Amino acid sequence: MLDLKFIRENPGAVRAAIAKKNDKSDIDAVLAVDGRRREIIQRTEALKAERNRVSGEIAQKKKAKEPADALIEEMRQVGEKIAQLDNDLRDVETELQQRLSWIPNLPHASVPPGGEADMKIIRHWGEPAKKDFAVRPHWEIGEQLGILDIPAATKVSGAGFYMLRGLGAKLQRALVAYMLDTHAAAGFVEHAAPYLVTADTMFGTGQLPKMADDMYKVDDNMWLIPTAEVSLTNLFKQDILSYQQLPVYVVGHSPCFRREAGAAGKDTRGMIRVHQFEKVEMVKIVRPESSYDELESLVAQAEKILQGLCIPYRVGMLAAGDLSFAAAKCYDIELWTAGIERWLEISSCSYFEDFQARRMNCRFRDEEKKVLFPHTLNGSGLALARLIPAILENYQNADGTVTIPDALRPYMGGIEKIG
Repeated sequence: MLDLKFIRENPGAVRAAIAKKNDKSDIDAVLAVDGRRREIIQRTEALKAERNRVSGEIAQKKKAKEPADALIEEMRQVGEKIAQLDNDLRDVETELQQRLSWIPNLPHASVPPGGEADMKIIRHWGEPAKKDFAVRPHWEIGEQLGILDIPAATKVSGAGFYMLRGLGAKLQRALVAYMLDTHAAAGFVEHAAPYLVTADTMFGTGQLPKMADDMYKVDDNMWLIPTAEVSLTNLFKQDILSYQQLPVYVVGHSPCFRREAGAAGKDTRGMIRVHQFEKVEMVKIVRPESSYDELESLVAQAEKILQGLCIPYRVGMLAAGDLSFAAAKCYDIELWTAGIERWLEISSCSYFEDFQARRMNCRFRDEEKKVLFPHTLNGSGLALARLIPAILENYQNADGTVTIPDALRPYMGGIEKIG
């Protein structure tokens, strides 16, 4: 959530910044509601001051045994006005919070303008291997090897799901263990966090109210997480951390549940775009002065997984119009898939400044004991529904087998090939 004082003092800059995200939030309406709120507060404070002053007069009159009925009746009416203003204030503050909750985070000055097609490629790593045979897409080779069964998942859950079996399930488990071990060795503390969270928790990281249509609601207050970011970041909601506690690094593995309401008919084959998938997620809670350095190191940590697996990838900075609701800056990591010959997003490493911290009221005391909002970051490290296809396609052999990357063999019981 944006700082109301910042909006009040910089309305033009806020309008221009959210326009870069193609957002049409009414900043004038926010300022109008804020103006009514401050007017009500001023009137209430003036009436309370008057009531306090007259209450002293009433006490003196009673002490002097003088009549005070007129003043008492006047203060009764003042009390009724204050009660009405208090009710008005609650209504106005509710409206103000609702309006603020729909305003997106502002893009950082370093973020390029434009939309999805305007991602700025920062660097490449590795070269796609040249094959002397036609590489099959992952859904074909997976079915041939008996490790991926899309029809079975469809029979159980409907379209948009996948089923791994045998060495396919073992490969997924191996990848999760490899990623968690790699991140834990870099100082991230592993967590096994809940998959069901409250609406307040979803609000804290910015999924609600904006992205409600893309999420799965279980009942009036519980939601399935779209990423472990939600559970891991909100571990610190309502907390006041000490300066010494920062930075906090946490990592967790979870299933992710997404309706993909805005992507109907896109990437319908295989595992590329599904309603449930596995992911390892990294989260950082950091001091504001070091937060951009923390973003760069977060991206490097996600890259480390792909480098260990020897899968070619590229890193790009998203343009403002392609940023998520809560992000101020985001790097996407895209890996190469030889079977469908495409770069696929495998990780988004996002920086939120204090936007999420304000929404979940996470604070910290600096060295001078001043209470401030920390900055939050998260990054996929990595998403399995894209990583498994990349392995099945990039490590595919002419004889129809798939070689296991060296880094995974200890987690696969020494298995070198799936065939």
